[in-house]
Amino acid sequence: MSKTLKAHVLEPTVPPVEVSPTNRTKGSRPSDTPKFLQGPQRRSFELAQAIKMFLELMKGFRVFHFVGPCVTVFGSSRFAVEHPYYKLAHDIGFRLAEAGFTVMTGGGPGIMEAANRGAKEGGGYSVGCNIQLLHEQRLNAYLDRSITFRHFYVRKLMLVKYSYGFIAMPGGFGTLDEVFETVVLIQTRKIADFPLIFFGQEYWKPLIEFLRIRLAAEGTIAPSDLDRILLTDSPEQAVAFLTDMATRRFGLTYGARPRRRWFLWE
Repeated sequence: MSKTLKAHVLEPTVPPVEVSPTNRTKGSRPSDTPKFLQGPQRRSFELAQAIKMFLELMKGFRVFHFVGPCVTVFGSSRFAVEHPYYKLAHDIGFRLAEAGFTVMTGGGPGIMEAANRGAKEGGGYSVGCNIQLLHEQRLNAYLDRSITFRHFYVRKLMLVKYSYGFIAMPGGFGTLDEVFETVVLIQTRKIADFPLIFFGQEYWKPLIEFLRIRLAAEGTIAPSDLDRILLTDSPEQAVAFLTDMATRRFGLTYGARPRRRWFLWE
């Protein structure tokens, strides 16, 4: 018997995950990151940074190798539980879980927490890719698997690598960065033509109109580039669109299920 969606009377969130060295910033910006991004450095320093990035990549691969087909939900960390967008993200997370998807987010509060919470309360699987910041971003308490990254580019790779679709909830610079990087990867065929949904017509319509009347009109993008974007206010339509696209076009599977290897700590 299928589950029934819960009414949107959301209780205050449970306390954040207990802070530990693996899920929080240590109170200040990592000292080597600004230095690394300020031009050429000593060869030994740059080699050490490359090794750290490689190890961070491998850790992400091991943590998320068995999470199953995901949908990534992008959105602001600044919306509280009482906000309508929080409630909508919770609804979407719940419905995605019912449809059989793992819900992946940036692992923090706000929209990310709401989507992860909806997935957990919908009986599904919930994962997060957190990031170390100057002002720490704590993991939310609704995650089955998670990892905290030092580098945004490694984190964004993980948010894309395991997903069959993407939902852009209202957000700021970080959300725009993640969404437009995903659009570029689809446009340039670096990833498959996965469904991309902008959720919240009032919030996103001015941006979509700008893309249409300025970029497409000037020929800097093709009009067909906008055809792959669904703009909606309906959680039902969003999840139905994702389910149809993933099932019909991609089979809702990664192929043969990978086997766990004990010597890889799986």
